[in-house]
Amino acid sequence: MRQHRLRTLAIGALLLLGLIAPARADDQDPPRRIQEEIWALPTPLPMFAYLVRPLGDGPFPLAIMNHGVSLNARDRSFFPLVEFRDAAMWFARRGYLVVAPVGTGYGAAAIDIPERGLYGPFFSKIGKCTDPNFFDAGLAVAQVDLWIIDYMTAEKRIVPKDVIVVGQSAGGWAAIALSSLNPPPVKAIITFAAGRGGRVDGKPNHNCNPDRLVEATGALGQTSRVPMLWLYIENDTFFGPALSKRMYEAFTAAGGRAEYHLLPPFGDEGHFLIGSPDSIPIWSPLVDRFLRSIR
Repeated sequence: MRQHRLRTLAIGALLLLGLIAPARADDQDPPRRIQEEIWALPTPLPMFAYLVRPLGDGPFPLAIMNHGVSLNARDRSFFPLVEFRDAAMWFARRGYLVVAPVGTGYGAAAIDIPERGLYGPFFSKIGKCTDPNFFDAGLAVAQVDLWIIDYMTAEKRIVPKDVIVVGQSAGGWAAIALSSLNPPPVKAIITFAAGRGGRVDGKPNHNCNPDRLVEATGALGQTSRVPMLWLYIENDTFFGPALSKRMYEAFTAAGGRAEYHLLPPFGDEGHFLIGSPDSIPIWSPLVDRFLRSIR
């Protein structure tokens, strides 16, 4: 019964919020018109998701886009429903059905009763910096990706074994964690400024136990064999160049497959590069080349 209600909600959301965006002149040949939708996903932890896809019935290759996290409960309650719209549309215009879920405990999925201290279930905490659990925090969000893959496969919306996962910040860390499981449908992963525990207490370049983060990255690399593209930015004050290079070296030394690029400074804070439409000309050639290499 619960699943039926959620599916009904999803259909209602499609009818209410579905939009058609025209193809852009800079799209690759052939240009595609795309459809934007809002779904309520009947996963074990129900959540909303922004979905954008080419027009037609498909099936399409799937791209999942993981957002970052905020440790502030009130900030999570105001989280936007669509965070990476321009980047998601870039992938959709290249043939992908893009699902960008809003994590449980964020935005419309949050329980906003501040007088009772309730802001929704947030299940990817790392714990205290003296003993952070980066590993399980990443796997918790990776599980959401697996639920989405299973659901879209069952609905016959996607091409089996043609899935990519894209993640920013903690969402990128979850994608790295997902790679350690080597799920058969996932053929590639792309991360932007991936990591956990950045800017402790809001202080630039003040990280939560960076040595433990590097150690955890190496542990994930021991079993990860999914081709990956890691993009970092010089003026990222969450995960700066020195730390991101240490993470990459630990990951690949352990056996993980990753291509690392350090992009030039972008705006006032490079950590949020993927959220800006102005950044697409910077990262898209690298992403396009990477995706072509794994076909």
